[in-house]
Amino acid sequence: MRILVVEDESRIANALKEGLEAESYEVGVACNGNDGFLRITTEHFDAAILDMMLPDRDGLEIIHNARKAGVQTPVLLLTARSAIQDRVNGLNAGADDYLTKPFAFVELLARIRALLRRGKSAGMFDFSIADLKMELPTRKVTRGGSAVELTGKEFELLEYLLRNQRETVARETLAREVWKETSRSPSLDNVIDVHIARLRKKINTDGRVKLIHTIRGVGFMLSDEEPGARLTIPKPGAVSNSGTDV
Repeated sequence: MRILVVEDESRIANALKEGLEAESYEVGVACNGNDGFLRITTEHFDAAILDMMLPDRDGLEIIHNARKAGVQTPVLLLTARSAIQDRVNGLNAGADDYLTKPFAFVELLARIRALLRRGKSAGMFDFSIADLKMELPTRKVTRGGSAVELTGKEFELLEYLLRNQRETVARETLAREVWKETSRSPSLDNVIDVHIARLRKKINTDGRVKLIHTIRGVGFMLSDEEPGARLTIPKPGAVSNSGTDV
């Protein structure tokens, strides 16, 4: 499998190249927008990792013009911008997924594998479990066909749980990945718990399978089955192959 990395920060580009090659991928690297656009439109790659902010032309322009040229390569967009609209703009331009910097290499690797498994499909922006469905571009959430109204933070929280469904998610992970805080605190734990409680009330409606579960002393799980006795307790947060975030 060939993967294109378009990233102007040499430290990140080199780390991604080394990490992906260690996973037996063949990696091509472009350090600016013009080179990245040339390579993605003239060479075959099974997936591309594209930084949003690049010299010459930015990631959104590359994706938009590549899609107009008929390029179907799955694209994972890297962005330092955490604003919802920036991510929506990336998806609407033609990106298949996004990851906010800083990120853990293991999560990037999991998303690349997911893109390679799914290929290019109309449902690539959708997440679902049981009768709960989420559409990322439209920010539409339904349960059993009925709309579920969520605040911005509730949407981000549910999205993360859906991306990691049937896995135990620690509070520390939510603090880092959803609230963008580098460490936990009692006050932040309370904020997370309040948002989980509100989300649970909207999702775990009467007469339907309970989807949001509390794993006592650890965190939470989104699952259509009751968590069993064989749960694996996660480490406090995802780490890269070298033990640090990228």
